[in-house]
Amino acid sequence: MSDLKSSKPDKKTPGATEVPTLGIDALKELALNLHWSWNHKADPLWEALDSFLWHSTQNPWVILQTVSDDRVKILLSTREFQERLSDLLQHKHKFFSADAWFQKTHPAAALSTIAYFSMEFMLTEALPIYSGGLGNVAGDQMKAASDLGVPVVGVGLLWGQGYFRQDFDADGNQRALYPVNDPGQMPMQPLRRANGEWLRIQIQLPGAMIWLRCWQVLVGRTKLFLLDANDFANTAAHRGITSELYGGDAEMRLKQEIVLGIGGWRLLRELGLNPEVCHLNEGHAAFAVLERARYYMADHRVSFDVALTITRAGNLFTTHTAVTAGFDRFAPELCWKYLGHYAKDELAISMEELLALGRQNRSDASEYFNMAYLALRGSGQVSGVSKLHGEVSRQIFQPLFPRWPQAEVPVGSVTNGIHVPTWDSAEADALWTKACGPDRWRDDRPLADDVRRLTDGELWHMRTGARKTMLTEVRGRYARQLSAEGGSHMEVAEVFKEDVLTVGFARRFATYKRPDLLLHDPERLMRLLTDPRRPVQLILAGKAHPEDMPGQALIKCWNDFIERPEVRSHVVFLSDYDMQMAQELVKGMDLWINTPRRPWEACGTSGMKVLANGGLNISELDGWWAEAYTPEIGWAIGDGREHGEDAAWDTAEVESLYMLLEEQVVPEFYDRDAEGVPSRWLERVRESMATLTPEFSASRAIREYTNDHYLPAAAGYNKRTANDGKLGVDVLQWQRSIAEQWNTLILGKVTAETKDGQHQFHISVIPGGLHPDQFRVELYAGPTAESGAKPEIQAASKSSADSSGTIIYSVCCLAKRPLADYTARLVPSHAEASVPLEAGQILWQQ
Repeated sequence: MSDLKSSKPDKKTPGATEVPTLGIDALKELALNLHWSWNHKADPLWEALDSFLWHSTQNPWVILQTVSDDRVKILLSTREFQERLSDLLQHKHKFFSADAWFQKTHPAAALSTIAYFSMEFMLTEALPIYSGGLGNVAGDQMKAASDLGVPVVGVGLLWGQGYFRQDFDADGNQRALYPVNDPGQMPMQPLRRANGEWLRIQIQLPGAMIWLRCWQVLVGRTKLFLLDANDFANTAAHRGITSELYGGDAEMRLKQEIVLGIGGWRLLRELGLNPEVCHLNEGHAAFAVLERARYYMADHRVSFDVALTITRAGNLFTTHTAVTAGFDRFAPELCWKYLGHYAKDELAISMEELLALGRQNRSDASEYFNMAYLALRGSGQVSGVSKLHGEVSRQIFQPLFPRWPQAEVPVGSVTNGIHVPTWDSAEADALWTKACGPDRWRDDRPLADDVRRLTDGELWHMRTGARKTMLTEVRGRYARQLSAEGGSHMEVAEVFKEDVLTVGFARRFATYKRPDLLLHDPERLMRLLTDPRRPVQLILAGKAHPEDMPGQALIKCWNDFIERPEVRSHVVFLSDYDMQMAQELVKGMDLWINTPRRPWEACGTSGMKVLANGGLNISELDGWWAEAYTPEIGWAIGDGREHGEDAAWDTAEVESLYMLLEEQVVPEFYDRDAEGVPSRWLERVRESMATLTPEFSASRAIREYTNDHYLPAAAGYNKRTANDGKLGVDVLQWQRSIAEQWNTLILGKVTAETKDGQHQFHISVIPGGLHPDQFRVELYAGPTAESGAKPEIQAASKSSADSSGTIIYSVCCLAKRPLADYTARLVPSHAEASVPLEAGQILWQQ
């Protein structure tokens, strides 16, 4: 396009305010910042430039690459367009430069940068480099960090094809399509040095040094940096490393994770960034902890052990995996091939030492290298993505902490949340703004009472408007889908009614999610859908991985059911479930169904997205719903316990699901007052919006990460780096002393008596080769129904010592439990170390 800065606006009327003349550069500035993906004030600009392209792509950058200079000039010459463009730029500059929650709440924080590594980021359909839940969390947290002013920078990969796209053949079978992502059509730009050179990173792979191109995506006030192996200087095989997300074999996955972790940290350092905190969103990026340590080695001339001890304090690992089989694991010989040179030449350690970081049994040469184990051993903090997932993760990682109680395995949790401005409808956004103000997701002000003041009429008006908008979009999609499949779309106008209870089920189709649960009794489901007095309509969407044949068979089952003439106007299965479709569906859905097999849903966020829009949930008590559910805000399936793959239990659960729908959900929706409003239904809507939406928002999640993880991680890292790394060296020496001398510790005789309502314990200890400051004597009692999931732990204090070296420790506790409940133990202790994460030894009373 030509430079349009000289374009002139319409002549002003006398006395009118001067309107600045803005050109194409102003539009580019807006289009290249993804803030437009959740701040919709710019939508009229893009729609005015090309309405069809805007509605079909939601990509302003494509529009600017496509429309003619003449079209741009015409619009830039109009006063209305100029005023809107000027207002948007002024608002953008003011908003991004102003102090946000982080700056106001933590003005003196010694935290400049948090590097957020993820294999995928779901930010907008204009940047299709995601698969599903993991990318959803990463993208929403990036946006929330921007809103709150938290100094996050993202690091990921630019996928040449991204995840596969889906359509159906004439028989209802899934087909996988792989359209190519054109970087020039996506809202990002190459990263360039000051002299204009494209920033490219080099990493060593077997037999070749390869180049990685670097890209920048602006996400509000934050940035996302992407690496891309499709450099013409690379061989064809190496150019394909970043071609397909979650495609290829184990060797391809290993190369991708080397690029992400090692290449990603090199990119940050090339940009002059030295983050205090590195957040690993899943174990895919675990090699970043090694590369971070390598840079510290080079900067400070220390050994790898010292560097890792110092830098791990600033690393946070979030695991999303609910089953051990979900972790990426690589054969030893494959690791030797790709990392042998890295261990020897760059980390200056043996390959056996590197492999030990990713093994349960560090000395087992045949054990596969586990990326989650590397991430855990290279981090100072570990968290799951819901409270239940924290419990599951402690069980999964317990083998790394033998003899430690499961409750003390060092894995916490931060429950995921969704970025509400990305997922709320225009109707819901207007209602939220009226009730809670425009800045409601950019601070920590309580919102529940404001929402509870909304009337039934206001809520029902919002719900009916959003449902109508959604169904219009669904009909359009379905018409295009049927036409592409070679069928007629004449009947699409008959599909769905705007006043009927509309239910959604949209997610990845995998057997553990049990997407066929509703199909257990097809005749009963058909009666539910086609009840003439209280009909129900169902919208389905979701992909099965191209290699997941059972998942694809479940899709085929639904498509076969939909072919029945009686249900065709009541059920649709929309193909190619993506972010844009998800946004359309969650904005208008009355009810969202989720049926995973507990506890395999680590968190799940699809059901969170309906909350802000007044949709309700009916779900298995798994993931986030296990902590969110109360009878006032939705419905629960299951009993909150695990039943494995028990077919009889599946039958019992589907019976419960049918009964809930038939006896509670459907009647409540259709039970109307004199004004035609379902007041009981809206009581649930109001309470769900008031209590759940703020709690399960990305705003809350990022504030929690900041307060409980990022700031402590930065403080720990800064402490260990101070005074030439003195504390880090001290922690490492302590670790080595514990490892070498722990077996010399002797936990001797334990005596106890009960007096005056207290238990008095005396514990004899022979320190052996350890100093008493290096360990702690504790009294332990396991969890009870009264104490919840946490055990009772009390530290004993030194009371006496004798000439033989025996030290007597004493501790008192209230006699609320029998003496037999208590056991003495010895654990490593250091004021600045995390136990058992950094020292997992433990000695129990015999």
